[in-house]
Amino acid sequence: MTEWTSDQLTQVDQTVRRWLVELGREARGTKNQDLHVGQKEGDFRNIVTNLDTTNQAWLVDHIRSVDPDAHIVAEEGDLQRPETMAGHVWFIDPIDGTLNFVHEKTDFAIMVALYIDGKPTLGWIAKVMTNQVFHGGPEIGAFMNDQKLAPVADLSLAESILIVSGRRLISGEKPYTALASAALAYRVLGSAGISFSRLFLQQATGYFSKLSPWDLAAGRVLAETLGYVVKSLDGSPINMLSSNTVLIATTKTYRESVKIVKD
Repeated sequence: MTEWTSDQLTQVDQTVRRWLVELGREARGTKNQDLHVGQKEGDFRNIVTNLDTTNQAWLVDHIRSVDPDAHIVAEEGDLQRPETMAGHVWFIDPIDGTLNFVHEKTDFAIMVALYIDGKPTLGWIAKVMTNQVFHGGPEIGAFMNDQKLAPVADLSLAESILIVSGRRLISGEKPYTALASAALAYRVLGSAGISFSRLFLQQATGYFSKLSPWDLAAGRVLAETLGYVVKSLDGSPINMLSSNTVLIATTKTYRESVKIVKD
């Protein structure tokens, strides 16, 4: 089955929202002594905890209980990644902002998304410490918990707070420094999910970073639903099965950013 009705999408939306509320409650109750922290790929900043792996396994099982033929793209472990976006493709980031989670106990998220035949369909981002779940999609609208979110105001770059990748900003990569300098202000948050939540609440109206599929998938669904542009600066298509350098911004900010980079 590749098509779901609006009623089915609404039902799935509420089901996954309940899952993330439950996982968020458990994450808030996790104590330091319950965490086992390891490194990935020899990078001391790229860490993983036992909660990442248990959350992911739990979500995989629950997704397959409602969508048995689903393909799944997830951050942890060795799940076989699909070769195409045909059918139902789910994305999982079980703890987004793991460094924040371990060291700051705030500004981390849990993210899930569903794409059907390549179309961004449903997205969920749980901002764990504030018990907020951003959810929905183009067919049903975008919400924070039960509150429907307003479409984004089309601000220019000089009016926008831009969220950027800190690592790329301090390395001096030209697009990051040029856009951060042209924006009203810039922020570095260390979590894609938290960055997207700022966009949804219009506390920022631009986000520029290189994102893995599980970092981008849910935020893209909800951002596009609210009227944001989600594109690469060179206009190349977004490949949801690989990493992408993307700007999520208002139409005015996106057009101005492209011009700055080209100049």
